Amino acid sequence: MPVLPGAEPYHHQGTEVGVLLCHGFTGSPQSLRPWAERLAERGFTVSVPLLPGHGTRWEDLRLTGWQDWYAEVDRELRALRDRCSQVFTAGLSMGGALALRLAAKHGPDVSGVVAVNPANRLHGLFAQSLPVTRHLVRTVPGIAGDIAKEGAVEIGYDRVPLHAAHSLRTFLRLVDGELPQVTQPLLLLRSREDRVVPAADSARILSRVSSTDVTEIVLEQSRHVATLDQDADRIIEESLAFIGRLATGAGKEGTTARG
Repeated sequence: MPVLPGAEPYHHQGTEVGVLLCHGFTGSPQSLRPWAERLAERGFTVSVPLLPGHGTRWEDLRLTGWQDWYAEVDRELRALRDRCSQVFTAGLSMGGALALRLAAKHGPDVSGVVAVNPANRLHGLFAQSLPVTRHLVRTVPGIAGDIAKEGAVEIGYDRVPLHAAHSLRTFLRLVDGELPQVTQPLLLLRSREDRVVPAADSARILSRVSSTDVTEIVLEQSRHVATLDQDADRIIEESLAFIGRLATGAGKEGTTARG
């Protein structure tokens, strides 16, 4: 299936400091594009892959699982490591969980993590019933588009296939068990009003990682898709400061991005 306009992956070749951005469940690189472009303007090497089953139609997502999504970002990280001296991982929602697992599994190959409204678990009776209901019900209404900013739109599916949701539940439980292996500096930004991922998820992550360099920032003006919302500029500036503090070589302006 063709990729939805605007949902294409994004890559930019810059300095030897790379940043891997991971999008969320049922979303696409479009939710991270402004962030990626600002990083590119500063000269960093940037990669925003399109996860399998995403950016086309929800029926395609139904045929994929967490192993496919993680394998894609794992390949991108390895590719960045081949051409960069340092790599940072970052992500929104499920993408934050992907970024954290990359840090846990790759250790010193990841220099730091930026997580925006990271997911840690699926909550409530819905999640508990997924092992059974996924065989009885194909989809439920989508979760995309939780944005306070007027006129801002997220490219995401309007349906959530329950087979994929069940796989996400499995993945988040796996990542939760691996969080103590995360030792890298961590910048976590969470929205005070988030209708998709509760604050308890961020609290759980912060309580379980082994990182000693940890910064938590509460975003007062945004909802779940904060990277497209009213705090987007703050996310960008805070992440630039975070990466700049830890990177051995700061990004420089003046290179060209490719979509």
